Amino acid sequence: MNTLPGWNEQTYQVPIAGGAKLEGFLNIPEHPRGVVLFVHGSGSNRYSPRNQFVARVLYNAGMATMLIDLLTVREEEYDHYTGHLRFDIGLLSERVAQATHRLTQYSATADLKIGYFGASTGAAAALVAATQYPQVVKAIVSRGGRPDLAKPYLDRVQSPTLLIVGEKDTEVIALNRMAYSLLHCTKQIEIVPGATHLFGEPGTLEKAAQLGSQWFVKYLPA
Repeated sequence: MNTLPGWNEQTYQVPIAGGAKLEGFLNIPEHPRGVVLFVHGSGSNRYSPRNQFVARVLYNAGMATMLIDLLTVREEEYDHYTGHLRFDIGLLSERVAQATHRLTQYSATADLKIGYFGASTGAAAALVAATQYPQVVKAIVSRGGRPDLAKPYLDRVQSPTLLIVGEKDTEVIALNRMAYSLLHCTKQIEIVPGATHLFGEPGTLEKAAQLGSQWFVKYLPA
């Protein structure tokens, strides 16, 4: 990753069952207002240029960030050929919960409220995990996410939730609107003009990052 002034990247590991560990990057500014856990989906990982870009925007807004792989190396290899694990919301949400618990125990982040930034199937995993930590997880942002995959849990989500979708991602817009109707928490949906699913069009990822940053600044207590 390219460094920014004050960029303080640490490698980070979360132990899971069987003695395996999830690998991640943790960046903590000097006076963090909260910590945002990135919940990847659909075969993405902590090296995703899109999530790294958003992490820098949030870091500049005073957020600590943790980008973590929800699958082990062996699991990623299996998923590369089958695509099964990226849709295993139960597995992914449990990994998010384990990473959340770790953040509440780590001295540098134990006193910080937590936000989730989910993408694709990771958004569903974030929403499910948030129902386990309503006193700690204070904000959720989904970018091009599949919150519909968390349908049985949506009415239990308490964290203020922002759904960001690209204007040209019409199928996912419909799924997000359905999920939005089932959320009973503070909520908002934003459609980014000109954006497709991956927000690869000029300026669209910047817009999504700005919207997410504003949401976290608003709902993560300083």
